Amino acid sequence: MTFGGIPQWIILPWLFMVGACVGSFLNVCIYRIPQHDRLWDQLRGLTHPPSSCPFCKKLILAIDNIPVFGWLFLRGRCRNCRHWIPPRYAFIEFFNGLLWVGLYMLIVPAGFHSTVKESCLWSPLSPLTDPAMQFPDQVFWLHAQYFYYLVMAEALLVATFIDFDLQIIPDGSTIPAMIVGVGASTALGHLHPWPVWFQGNSSLSFFSQLLPDAWFFGRDPVAPAWLLAHPHIHGLLSSLAGIVIGGGIVWLVRIIGERVMQRETMGFGDVILMAMIGSFLGWQATILVFFVAPFCSLAVIASTIVFKRSQEIAYGPYLSFAALLVLVCWNPRVANCDQYFGLGPVVFVHGAFMLAMLGVTLAFVQTVKHWFGIDDPGDDQEISEWNSGDQLTFYANKEATSVPSPIQPPTPPGATAGQGRQFTDRWRSGGK
Repeated sequence: MTFGGIPQWIILPWLFMVGACVGSFLNVCIYRIPQHDRLWDQLRGLTHPPSSCPFCKKLILAIDNIPVFGWLFLRGRCRNCRHWIPPRYAFIEFFNGLLWVGLYMLIVPAGFHSTVKESCLWSPLSPLTDPAMQFPDQVFWLHAQYFYYLVMAEALLVATFIDFDLQIIPDGSTIPAMIVGVGASTALGHLHPWPVWFQGNSSLSFFSQLLPDAWFFGRDPVAPAWLLAHPHIHGLLSSLAGIVIGGGIVWLVRIIGERVMQRETMGFGDVILMAMIGSFLGWQATILVFFVAPFCSLAVIASTIVFKRSQEIAYGPYLSFAALLVLVCWNPRVANCDQYFGLGPVVFVHGAFMLAMLGVTLAFVQTVKHWFGIDDPGDDQEISEWNSGDQLTFYANKEATSVPSPIQPPTPPGATAGQGRQFTDRWRSGGK
């Protein structure tokens, strides 16, 4: 299965090169988006000013911006000031190239398999199973799904590294992708792997004895016919439902945790991140992402809790990894969950019960901690004023330069002269 008869040995290297180039732009997004507070300023800052060394302020040559190889040719140092350039930039470019190739091989099994059923997004409820859709059309829609979910993957990559660095998820890393998710789903229609609504017969036999018939809107094991007849409306409803359910779950958990524990448990950036994921995956898969993410974080937390005293973690990376995991493991593992989501309205009753149990569990944990005299870290710490001793300690532990860098904030005006570093900094910045 190839697109337009192009051989696989041409498609995959081309995708890697394009992905690495896009990875270079993602480095710009990761560095510049957190520098502004408002969404429009974050987006405008991606194009202006031109890329320059954060230490000597010299413009970066086009040849030095070649993904991966530019960093290798310069041996990890600036061409002008010879300052060290972290290898993470080259790693993100290389990893993004592999991401483009890996997703293509999983979503569009070009040259490896002969049927559409081998795609990681195929399921019995997929739009690709429509009898009216022939094989050439199925190949087109697989490629459309590839580029569609690639946008989500790129946004998740940016949000992950920003959250790792600063424990924030700016709107510039999520809202533009969310707009693409809703717009493309509405324009094309056949992008979500599951319909926005479906119910099954076998799973309802038990619950039908407990709940009245009014709870069940139908017993057809497939999606309602009107959803297939109006794919554009269905695409819009799928994205909107994913936004409401994805963002709503995290928002409710945030409210419950804050009320019970008297502290912020999840940031609002996680709410927007899950809403963005929901705009691409739909509400059923977004629920799975929410429950898979804690298991993704357990291994990392368990390995670092001995060395980190802080109990606060950046949770966005684990939500991002869970979203990619659900995406690539859809066929056949996630597709088997259709028996659960085929319960119809019972799913929402179950979800409300689990949220209530979350509040009860958190309240019980807080009560037990109070009985044993265990206080949360930071509860009894008072915020003192910034005094002269703190200021001297701050400057004493800084590098002997005031040239702005990604790891060091700029010093206030006049500080360099007071610390005897004025002429050294002028020499480092080229006499400016």
